[in-house]
Amino acid sequence: MSSTQIGFIGLGVMGEPICRNILQKSGAEVHVFDLDGAAVDRLVAHGAHQANTVADLARAVDILFLSLPGGPQVEAVILGQDGILAHGRKGLSVVDMSTAPVGLTRSIAEKLAAKDIDFADAPVARTRQAAEDGTLSVMVGGSVDMFQRIKPLLAHTATEITHCGPVGCGQVVKILNNMVLFETVVALSEALSLGKAAGVDPDLLFDTLSKGSADSFALRNHGKKAMLKDNFPKGAFPTDYALKDVSYALDLAQFTGIRAHGAELAQARMNKAKAAGFGDEYFPVLLRVTDKA
Repeated sequence: MSSTQIGFIGLGVMGEPICRNILQKSGAEVHVFDLDGAAVDRLVAHGAHQANTVADLARAVDILFLSLPGGPQVEAVILGQDGILAHGRKGLSVVDMSTAPVGLTRSIAEKLAAKDIDFADAPVARTRQAAEDGTLSVMVGGSVDMFQRIKPLLAHTATEITHCGPVGCGQVVKILNNMVLFETVVALSEALSLGKAAGVDPDLLFDTLSKGSADSFALRNHGKKAMLKDNFPKGAFPTDYALKDVSYALDLAQFTGIRAHGAELAQARMNKAKAAGFGDEYFPVLLRVTDKA
């Protein structure tokens, strides 16, 4: 059994299965913290140890993973009064698997480095089922040494692990991954609405598109599994979360001085879906608010 002490904060839709895979496959002791007691209990039932506070984890473990809803939560957990910066010990490695703004990520890394705490951003892509199966794609920003240190643990959760560059570069790649996904879902919603209005069977349309140059992960997963079935469950990747991520893409556009017209359109469609009451539904629900000419 490994002597490495692992901490994990954030046992949500993605975090819980990621943590479970690390726990069951690594042989390490894993200590968990989340505000959702039921999620903690499920991991404890698999052999994890419950931590009472973030500070306790920061003082005790060797590698501390985060999987949180977004930038505000990451900032609070790391920079808050009872957070990792205040209580983490020298030599701790922090791995943020959340999706967070690039500027915040780099600022946090600098503050942690001043206390000799290493940091890597390692946001994930693919679906909730991929998190369950351990087949995620992880995009890592950090030093080469840090990447090599955490890669064996990430391998328990992912089939693709890419070192994207220094701190923040993992977030850049993840944010752009999601931006392209959102824009593709907008295009799929328009194609589906146009095809139906013009008399083409929707199943035939998407099946035929998947055999041609319009094929994509978004078409095969979001299109066929959700949009064709008009099935947009809560508890998947909701519109509110998608709006957060597309805002990060637009922040990046502003920072670089490059206009992201497609991301602006995706944001507008998501805002329309949210205004229609679909903020909690799986984000391809934007299909339901297709514009009329």
